[in-house]
Amino acid sequence: MNLRTKAPAETTVVVGMSGGVDSSVTAHLLKEQGYNVIGIFMKNWDDTDENGVCTATEDYEDVIAVANQIGIPYYAVNFEKEYWDRVFEYFLAEYRLGRTPNPDVMCNKEIKFKAFLEHALRLGADFVATGHYARVEYVDGEHRLLRGKDDNKDQTYFLNQLSQDQLARTMFPIGHMDKKDVRVIAEEAGLATAKKKDSTGICFIGERNFKEFLSEYLPSQPGIMQTLDGEQKGNHDGLMYYTLGQRHGLGIGGDGDPWFVVGKNVEENILYVGQGFHHDALYSDALLASKLSWTGVVPTGEFRATAKFRYRQQDVPVTIAPLENGEVLVKFDEPQRAITPGQAVVFYDGDICLGGATIDEAYRNGKRLDYIG
Repeated sequence: MNLRTKAPAETTVVVGMSGGVDSSVTAHLLKEQGYNVIGIFMKNWDDTDENGVCTATEDYEDVIAVANQIGIPYYAVNFEKEYWDRVFEYFLAEYRLGRTPNPDVMCNKEIKFKAFLEHALRLGADFVATGHYARVEYVDGEHRLLRGKDDNKDQTYFLNQLSQDQLARTMFPIGHMDKKDVRVIAEEAGLATAKKKDSTGICFIGERNFKEFLSEYLPSQPGIMQTLDGEQKGNHDGLMYYTLGQRHGLGIGGDGDPWFVVGKNVEENILYVGQGFHHDALYSDALLASKLSWTGVVPTGEFRATAKFRYRQQDVPVTIAPLENGEVLVKFDEPQRAITPGQAVVFYDGDICLGGATIDEAYRNGKRLDYIG
């Protein structure tokens, strides 16, 4: 199915508008290209603060301003229940297990390209469009998810779970652009969001302290902080507050190299720490992952590719072996630091994002690292 051959005037595109500059320019460009554009603001979380102020209200006002400027209809849709059930409950469940979840990946899979896409199709849309820095190309009967042109902004890591059906209905109009050029377009068009600061962090936490936020939903369980050799170094505030490779917040003084989180024992509520950025315990040479999803053709055997284990990371060469139970074994050419259960491992062939999975376990020399996880 390739709907991209339809003339713009005969094509309806529903744009997910967040109130930011990227989605504003996305809507503006599509309108300029002659598409029938509808703007929709997704309210996924009730972020009203103690003073009764809701930043979502401010963002929606920016959506209204931009939609009126470029002359498109706009609506707001509430996905708070879907977000809670499909994203936030997952987020909490992962932290209960002592893992570090990636809610952005789940939000794209379950909300922006599922609940929102389904809503758009009910409105008669041919496509949805967002301000993600990524690209979709139709080649030899397959929709390929490609990295965004701007290496610093590429967001395919967070889009790794998208399917062929989802990609077939998706447009990323700014994926071939640099961020600075998006700002220029917004300013030249006089868009209300042209100088608006980019949002950062997890949407439902916002500017709040992470520890305070998480403690509202999960009871903290302080415990012992020690080395892998059993030397106690203090106490931790709760395993959920720490992630592998973390340096800050440990409160370990003394001379020598700084201390880092090197592992967790969830059953005994122990936080393992080690001295030095390159502590041996932080390195592994393979991982096991589940919840595997491919953006295109499903591989049937072992193959070579590159992979990322976190968003801000250069690809590294790996060998990927899909297993019969829906898991995947990923072997690294060189040992990698702080492979973190709960995070996404994402696979690439050049610019093509092949798919990804959720990291479950790390290995070194064929042995599972029991202190990680």
